[in-house]
Amino acid sequence: MKKRIDKSLAFREKEFKLRPWQLKVQEIIYGTYTKAGKRFDILLLILILLSIVVVMLESVSYLNLKYRLTFIGIEWVITVLFTIEYILRIISLRKPLSYVFSFMGIVDLLSILPSYLSLLVDGTESLMLLRSIRFLRIFRILRLSRYMLGADILGDALKNSRHKIIVFLISMLTIVIILGGMMYVIEPAEAGFTSIPRSVYWAIITITTVGYGDITPVTPLGQALASFIMLFGYAIIAVPTGIVSSEFTALRYEGIKSFECDNCGATDHEKSSNFCKNCGYEFKD
Repeated sequence: MKKRIDKSLAFREKEFKLRPWQLKVQEIIYGTYTKAGKRFDILLLILILLSIVVVMLESVSYLNLKYRLTFIGIEWVITVLFTIEYILRIISLRKPLSYVFSFMGIVDLLSILPSYLSLLVDGTESLMLLRSIRFLRIFRILRLSRYMLGADILGDALKNSRHKIIVFLISMLTIVIILGGMMYVIEPAEAGFTSIPRSVYWAIITITTVGYGDITPVTPLGQALASFIMLFGYAIIAVPTGIVSSEFTALRYEGIKSFECDNCGATDHEKSSNFCKNCGYEFKD
């Protein structure tokens, strides 16, 4: 019995005249829907997660002192494996530059460069966290691309409301500059309001209800103004949420017919629907 060959791989063999070992490498590395490809991608994600955990643990001083050699060993093993994977991805393609200059190709390269740069430059270890971007592959493994529709709707809502959001941000910037200037005039320098930029900084963290407490008003008038700013901050929190939510609602009803079914009276049908969702009555154009 002949071995069953994936149609996409057969196309590559015919079109690009790849060698058998290149097809096998592609089946493992790029074949997300094959058993070998799934196992490879899951192993890859485990290595990425392990690498990120090691980098994070290295930043803890007492752990770094105690397990430094272990961390270095694990990191270099992972780096070598990622390097081999990167090379295999390139040499298994008929047109390797299409991968090299792709988004994931650049990310894969950036994920291994910090380890080699650390041999020449100190302080590049933290850049290894770039490997977390490679978790984007999980969308292919778990076949979550269908959920990207929600991301498209969110993007459309933000895009449609961008003008309102810009106006809102400009208004808020104007308000915090005015309030910061008022606090600079009202409060003494000893309270921390040494300049208008620093006073604007205080107004921003106050109106956003963050309130670090590093600068506090001491005069009654300043405290009264600060109280107003705090209450005002709570009031404006809902503004950007309302803007985006209204766009969500508009997008939801954009593709819905508002007419009633002549047979049963049901409403809210999709624009592309030819039959009633309730009784199955055929709509007439």
